[in-house]
Amino acid sequence: MAECLTNFMKNDIDKKFMLEALKEARKAFAKNEVPIGAVIVKDNKVISRGYNKTEKDADSTSHAEIEAIRKAAKKFGDWRLNGCSIYVTVEPCLMCFGAIKNSRISKLVYGIKEPEFGSLKYLKKLPENLEISGGIFKEQSRKLLQDFFKKLRKK
Repeated sequence: MAECLTNFMKNDIDKKFMLEALKEARKAFAKNEVPIGAVIVKDNKVISRGYNKTEKDADSTSHAEIEAIRKAAKKFGDWRLNGCSIYVTVEPCLMCFGAIKNSRISKLVYGIKEPEFGSLKYLKKLPENLEISGGIFKEQSRKLLQDFFKKLRKK
């Protein structure tokens, strides 16, 4: 019973922070960027936020996860983000997954799988020191992406 309660509370925490990642994705949408958002959390507090800025920055590395990692590292004055969790609306690409792993982030939670660029399908073995879960607010994440690409096709 206690394990069920712990999982329920953990799921509520994941939902709380995924809602914050969705807010970031909406910012990207409003700026005509692919709507992906990320937040990094430590001790149940958001320490950094990011959303895609590839068009604005003319930089293929300006993904939501990278933006959030850079801000968190600057805030801590260290590239090691031990004990942090990252919440992202879409499964990270290989570049972002590498940055997440190299930053020593402990937990990755994402909304929807990314069939073309998602990293998890390429891994032969999941890292033991990174907790990974997906599917939190997947419908909201999917709808944001669908609406964005519909808007692009109309232009």
